Amino acid sequence: MREKKDYMVLTFHTTTEAMEMEKKCGERHIPGRLIPVPRAITAGCGLAWRIAQAEYESHRAAIDALGISFQQAVALKL
Repeated sequence: MREKKDYMVLTFHTTTEAMEMEKKCGERHIPGRLIPVPRAITAGCGLAWRIAQAEYESHRAAIDALGISFQQAVALKL
């Protein structure tokens, strides 16, 4: 069994916002990836952006500067 790690999971109202997050983070070399929304939380579009907790803290200003609205940010062990 693999060890669970601390992640920040950002959820979105729409699939378009989730896809925009993937594109802009890739262009700016912000780590993370799209995942299905974990069962522990609920969200509108069913997609979420997962980023390691430590990475989120170091890239938070860059993520905020993207101007993408997200529904919620939840810290989870995944």
